[in-house]
Amino acid sequence: MTPEIELSETPDEADLAALGAALAAFNAADVGPSGQRKLAILLRGGAGEVVGGLSGYTAWGWLYVQWLWLSEPLRGQGWAGRLLSLAEAEARTRGCHGAWIDTFSPVARGVYRRAGYQEFGSLPGFPMGRTRSFLQKPL
Repeated sequence: MTPEIELSETPDEADLAALGAALAAFNAADVGPSGQRKLAILLRGGAGEVVGGLSGYTAWGWLYVQWLWLSEPLRGQGWAGRLLSLAEAEARTRGCHGAWIDTFSPVARGVYRRAGYQEFGSLPGFPMGRTRSFLQKPL
């Protein structure tokens, strides 16, 4: 059988789910189950709206921080460090030995370094005029 190639910028969600499930099954057979679990820490304003937070997951003994965002009034007050500390503590209870995060913001990179993260790789020009930095921290 020769497969038919389909290129799309609007793929069907069921097709993406099938692709993800197949890769997860392959990886589980190759290196064992990931034990992936979502992790979110939200900051809410007086009306219950999200004014900041952190989202990511733990898998294979690592915490990955996918998103960390604070609304403008909360920036510069230590909230990012507190959110990272809470996520790291939860990751430790889940048996994680390390954490990683990436950013192309020089300000965020400084925050992560102050929180004990060290750069282990970078992609210059991602996006143009910036460098995407990958940082890790042993837990």
